[in-house]
Amino acid sequence: LAWDGLFSIFVTLGCIVLAWLLMQEVRWDRILRQPHSTKAKLLQLVVSVVLGHLLAKFILDYWYWTGALKWMFIS
Repeated sequence: LAWDGLFSIFVTLGCIVLAWLLMQEVRWDRILRQPHSTKAKLLQLVVSVVLGHLLAKFILDYWYWTGALKWMFIS
């Protein structure tokens, strides 16, 4: 049970870092007036956390669902 929690934390943090790295490729100067301001960086951080969390939730749900499928075929 503790390993599941630790695994979930690492997957979630990894997905947030991946989202942050991908967000660096977005042309923020076309979207925001001041793309290098503190508010713009905070927006990037929040969007990265949200997207990373959604990606991690999808991965972890898929992981647990595929693990639960084996119980359907064991008699």
